[in-house]
Amino acid sequence: MKLPRRQFLHLAAGAAALPVVSRVARAQAYPSRPVRVVVPFAPGGPTDIFARLMGQKMSQQFGKQFYIENVAGASGNIGTAQVAKAAPDGHTILINVNNFAINPVFYDKVPYDPFKDFEAITLAVTNDVAFVINPSVPARTVAELVALIKAGTGKYTFASGGTGSVTHLLGEQFKQSLGLDLVHVPYNGGGPSIAAVVAGHTQMAFSSTPQAVSQISSGTLRAIAITGKTRSQSLPNVPTMAEAGFPETKGDQWVGVFAPARTPKDIIGVLNREIAKSLALPDLKVRFAELGFVPVGSSAEEFTSQIRSDMETWGKVIRAGNLKPD
Repeated sequence: MKLPRRQFLHLAAGAAALPVVSRVARAQAYPSRPVRVVVPFAPGGPTDIFARLMGQKMSQQFGKQFYIENVAGASGNIGTAQVAKAAPDGHTILINVNNFAINPVFYDKVPYDPFKDFEAITLAVTNDVAFVINPSVPARTVAELVALIKAGTGKYTFASGGTGSVTHLLGEQFKQSLGLDLVHVPYNGGGPSIAAVVAGHTQMAFSSTPQAVSQISSGTLRAIAITGKTRSQSLPNVPTMAEAGFPETKGDQWVGVFAPARTPKDIIGVLNREIAKSLALPDLKVRFAELGFVPVGSSAEEFTSQIRSDMETWGKVIRAGNLKPD
């Protein structure tokens, strides 16, 4: 049976519109139940604090609970692997940090592929990293510290929040770029690493600013540089590494949001939009400033590009130093 041309075109147009209508309906219906937000680290750390603040706002905006579940272990690999295997419907999401990009190039084997197993949603916030030293070290600038280390007058060590962490790799990047004799001393978290520098067990560390700013203010730590592209809002008088004359040492900490691979693009878009709205809320911006977080709210594509860049950058440092997990 032949259809009149007008009727045929009408039916064809209706069929073409069905996927769009389906996507819109699905996005409007999301979420249909509480959303599990996995943080692959222990409670109480900066990532967990961010997740709980964000989860509260998302619960209010969607009218469904976004509840936090801490699944710690193996530098974030255990919780990340759980989300990789979750149903791709937007009802399980992951909040992770630089380890997401570092672990696949640091460990011989990890239980996830950052691109095949995940959809990036957004790089939500960054966190400034400060280069700090014990005040007993007779240096007030990075150049003076480098001169001391090169003079070989003592054994110099740097602390980090753990082997393979971004604070470890920044120290290795600094060491490698200048050919310095520096020994890495890993600690179980950023707090213990800062305590070690304050106590004089190690002379220096790269640390997230929230974990070090009170000691810097009190004078028990001296900040000599910031590793990011711009100065820290919480430490505006401290130069960047580039301003100090050492642009090869650069990087910051970030917190990003992910969903399992094959999560519908319309749900990824809704989550991206609502997270960006949350980041712009005045009360959250004030709280983030107190915590040292800088809101970003990138697109999914920008975040994917950042992950690829990080894997390349830190992969070079890891290979150059022949770095291995403990």
